[in-house]
Amino acid sequence: MHIAIDARMPAYREGGISQYVRQLLPALAAVDGENVYTVLESRRQQDALGPDAPNFRRARLVTPPHHRLERWALGVELMAHRPDVLHSPDFIPPAFGARCRVITVHDLSFLHYPEHLTAESRRYYNEQIAWAVRQADAISADSEQTRQDLIDMLGVPPDRVRTIHLAANPVYREPVGAEEVAATLARHGLAPGYLLFVGTLEPRKNVPTLLRAYRLLRDETGFDGPLVLVGGRGWHDEAIFATVEALALQGAVRHLSGVDDATLLHLYHGAALLALPSHYEGFGLPVLEAMHCGCPVVCSDRGSLREVAGDAALLLPPGDAGAWAEALARVLEDSALRARMIAAGCAQAARFSWEKTARETVALYAEAGA
Repeated sequence: MHIAIDARMPAYREGGISQYVRQLLPALAAVDGENVYTVLESRRQQDALGPDAPNFRRARLVTPPHHRLERWALGVELMAHRPDVLHSPDFIPPAFGARCRVITVHDLSFLHYPEHLTAESRRYYNEQIAWAVRQADAISADSEQTRQDLIDMLGVPPDRVRTIHLAANPVYREPVGAEEVAATLARHGLAPGYLLFVGTLEPRKNVPTLLRAYRLLRDETGFDGPLVLVGGRGWHDEAIFATVEALALQGAVRHLSGVDDATLLHLYHGAALLALPSHYEGFGLPVLEAMHCGCPVVCSDRGSLREVAGDAALLLPPGDAGAWAEALARVLEDSALRARMIAAGCAQAARFSWEKTARETVALYAEAGA
């Protein structure tokens, strides 16, 4: 069977979907030597995503991702390749050009929280998702939460959507020396024991609640470690920085952007805990990344986070800053609780692997293309 994977990535974005493609492709090459794969890349992409495997080839396409005529222009370009299955990891398939189409839907946060998007983005995603799920022959969802959302909110027949969990980048499983961690922390002016948040700074991530909890933690317990926010600036992020100023936390909150995996690996190892108060997550990769690194996790109980974190994290409603401050203090002060969370986190993270993701994805291709 000939499978084409749409790996065209916008030049301005290196987010979750890009990471999904970067991890899925080598995992597919490792588990599937029979099917023939064509990795579709944009001519503007600077790096090649296709793995070096005999059954993988690359094709550079003219059609840019997220173009207003993408549905039809991409279909025309696909005619030269004639794949049996086209996989669209960014959920928008072409109108034609493949015998069957598989899409991946990572989350429906834009339907749950439309107020968190710009008006233009809201119109774009609402139109595209309704069309995409009607066109797709099969759908993979990152979590059971997203699968159920597709069924409940968009009327997708249950037999057309399958949950295929993601996994953390294998780099977060690698052993790390104390000297390496210390050097990275020193480079960023940090000492071990800080609080860590990882994610794009956007309304869905609910950072202002974390900031209010952090202010309470400092006032009530005397904790003086910094809160480190790791992630790029997103839309409507002004409230985050306004909250920092309103709470007089300018000297205590650090924002790091453009952090690569090797650096983030060290930041997880140096942190006292990861705090993730998101209103909604389609999966929540930072949870697994932190758990692999022995970093306890405190996260919200919304979206897929309960599903991904299992019993290994402290789970809280996202809006109660007082409850968050209490939970953060518990993890910081109770060494027995920390030890239990670290052990449970390592076991929970080990349940997810890209090999498993790839095998389940190949099975979906086979089912869709049969």
